[in-house]
Amino acid sequence: MPFNLSLLPEQEKNKIELDKQASFLVWQLRAAKCGPDAVITQAQKIVSPEERAWFEQSVAKYKRVMGVA
Repeated sequence: MPFNLSLLPEQEKNKIELDKQASFLVWQLRAAKCGPDAVITQAQKIVSPEERAWFEQSVAKYKRVMGVA
């Protein structure tokens, strides 16, 4: 069943974007293209505490899934 993501509320769009960024950063960690400091730097750029918490949860989720310590 297809979904039109453009119809989602702005907050949901931001969550999806943060999840994508977390996935990409963990992939880069796994491929040794960046260090752990990249995750910290990206998290510090997020102003909203709720969005930062969501990003950190997503990073933890993808670290588990991809087997990154």
